[in-house]
Amino acid sequence: MPKYTNPFRLLPLLILLLSCPLANSQTATNYHRYYATAQYNGSTIIVLRKFEQGNQPYYLFIDPNTIETATVAAAKVTAQPKKWDDIVTTYKTTPYIKALLAAQQQSIALQDAGITHAYPKEKGITLTIDLCPSHKPLDRVIFTSLITEFKKIETPVPVALSITGRFMLTHAEDIDWLKNLVKQKEISITWVNHTYNHHYNPKLPLTKNFLLEPGTDIDFEILGTEIAMLQHGLMPSVFFRFPGLVSDAKVVQAVTGYGLIPIGSDAWLAKGQAANAGSLVLIHGNGNEPVGVKDFINLLKTEQSKVTDKQWLLYDLRESVKNEFGE
Repeated sequence: MPKYTNPFRLLPLLILLLSCPLANSQTATNYHRYYATAQYNGSTIIVLRKFEQGNQPYYLFIDPNTIETATVAAAKVTAQPKKWDDIVTTYKTTPYIKALLAAQQQSIALQDAGITHAYPKEKGITLTIDLCPSHKPLDRVIFTSLITEFKKIETPVPVALSITGRFMLTHAEDIDWLKNLVKQKEISITWVNHTYNHHYNPKLPLTKNFLLEPGTDIDFEILGTEIAMLQHGLMPSVFFRFPGLVSDAKVVQAVTGYGLIPIGSDAWLAKGQAANAGSLVLIHGNGNEPVGVKDFINLLKTEQSKVTDKQWLLYDLRESVKNEFGE
């Protein structure tokens, strides 16, 4: 059964905090769940996390209508603390809460819980790339191929990257390379929480594996990853992908209790699943899935003429969810 305290698994986080400072050389401390609502820049926001930076309190929040996240100094807003269930009830008609509740309803299956299909009006896909722990370098060819194919049609090219804390520990140069592509407006990235450790034991059945492994500290797996993102100058989104796409109803409920929307996939290319209109495509970009990368490159080549004619596009995960669950 997942639990919430395990001091031994905090060691990588302590190392991370000491070795990878924020862009302004200040670390995020006392990072925890904190639910509140406020008005900011003329919009209603939902505060999801509270932390300290330079001895000053900060919030991580989401705009429930745009599904965009950001951080703000607590002194700049007047936040009203709320119970999570009350927030869900009050904002149940917003795209954010509607998507979260829809993901909860898809929690019965052992694999692929959550949102598994995007909903664009035109033909195209929403691309998600998983960055699980790996000693191999990032498959940069995925990104250079995307930019080459779409640069005349769609810039920046939208992708969702499901990242683990352990990947960030060993791939600082790759992360800087990706951030530079964003800075150059070649790509735009939605950063998806993929847990810190991504535990996997090939000797265990799925019902006791990944996040379902006994002794798993969900609090650290989720919040530790968010802290690592902030340490690397990445903005956590409200999307979450289960390691191995494995979960059960209880762990889905736990994850959504952090304000996160689980996403699955209906087109894991390396497993032979075809990408169709609206598919939420999954490939791994951590060097461990050459078949999936090859299949995706071939997919790009197959749809090349449609890309040129704007009949086959890539969709931003946030936009896809907002459009599906908006009024």
